[in-house]
Amino acid sequence: MKKSLLALAVLGAFAGAANAQTSVSIYGIADVGVKFDNGGSTAGRQWSLASGQQSGSRIGFRGTEDLGGGLSAVFTLENGFNIDDGTLGNGGRLFGRQAWVGLDSKALGSIKFGRQYSSVYNALLAIDPFGINMSGDAQAAYGYGIGKLDPIARSDNTITYATPNFGGFTALLGYKLGEQAGAFNAGSSKFVGLGYAAGPLNVQLAYQDTNALGLAVTGGLATVTNAIGLSAAGTGAVGAKVKNTFAGATYDFGVAKAHLAFGDTKLQGTADSTIRNYMLGVSAPIGADSVFASWNRVDLRDVANGKANQYAVGYSHPLSKRTNLYASVGYTRNDSGVRLNAATNGTSDRTALVGVRHAF
Repeated sequence: MKKSLLALAVLGAFAGAANAQTSVSIYGIADVGVKFDNGGSTAGRQWSLASGQQSGSRIGFRGTEDLGGGLSAVFTLENGFNIDDGTLGNGGRLFGRQAWVGLDSKALGSIKFGRQYSSVYNALLAIDPFGINMSGDAQAAYGYGIGKLDPIARSDNTITYATPNFGGFTALLGYKLGEQAGAFNAGSSKFVGLGYAAGPLNVQLAYQDTNALGLAVTGGLATVTNAIGLSAAGTGAVGAKVKNTFAGATYDFGVAKAHLAFGDTKLQGTADSTIRNYMLGVSAPIGADSVFASWNRVDLRDVANGKANQYAVGYSHPLSKRTNLYASVGYTRNDSGVRLNAATNGTSDRTALVGVRHAF
C-alpha cells in the first residue's frame, strides 16, 4: 500500500513538472464605436455602429510547451468577430485571423505551419501610424485596396521561417502552397520580409509574388470587388499574377515619430498594370494621450486621372492600461478615373469615427 502511494506521489510530481512547462493563455480585443461615412455608398450618408475600428475585435488562444534545449512547441488560434452584431469576421471563418502551429528555437529561429500574416502585412503594420486601421488605414490604400486581400494580408496553407533577432536584424521567409493537383505553382505565393529595429530607427522591407489572386486585369485596370474600391469591373482573365514590393521606415525623435513608406504593386494578366503607393505620417505623445496623422497617395500608373489621396488624423486617450477611447477623421480625394474608399469614380469620401477599445 505504501509502495502504491509512493508511486502515485512520484507520478503526480512528474505530471506537475510537465504541466508547469506548458502554458496556454486566452487573450483578445473588444473594439466598437460609431462611424459616419459620406461617400462610401451611392445611397448617401451612412451612420453605423462598427466593430474593430482601431483594432479588429478578436479572441485568441496561444500556447507554448518547453521541449528542452531551448526548443518550444508553439501555437496560435485567433478568431475575429464583429462585436456590433456578434457575427464571425474574416469571411465567417472560425479562426480567420490566425491558425498555426510550429517550433521555436531561441538560437535557430521559428518555423510555423498554417494561416499566418504575410511579410507585406507585417511591414505595413510596423510603419503605418494608424496601425492599418481607423480613417488613415494604409492597408486600404496599399495597392489600391489589394493590401486588404488574402494572401497579401493573411496567407493560408503557409510555411514560414523567421530568424532570431541578430542585433536588431530579422528576416521572414514564407511559402503558400496552392494545393492544386497537377499545377504546383498555381494558387501559390512566396514572400520575404527584412527588418531592422534598434534605438529610434525601424526599417521594414517586404516582397511577395502571388499567383491566381482572383483579380481581373484588362486594359490597364485591375478589378476585385467594389468592397475595396477598385475601378469599373473588367472582363480580363481571372487569376492575375501579383508582385508586391514595400519599403518603409520610422524614426523616433522623442517628441514625435516620423513615418515614411513606398509601395509598388505589379499586376500581370491579359494586360499589365502598375500601382504606386506613397505614405507620409507622424505620431506623437501628448502626455498619456497620443495623436497621429498620415497622407497616403495611390497612383494607378496605367489609368488616366488615376490618382487618389487619403488624409487622416487620429487621437487616442487611455482610461487604463487595457482600455482607451479613440477618434479619427479622414478625407479621400479621387481623380475622375478612380474611387478609393468611395462608391463611384471621382467621388470624394469623408469619414469620422469614435469608439472604445478594451484589450484582455
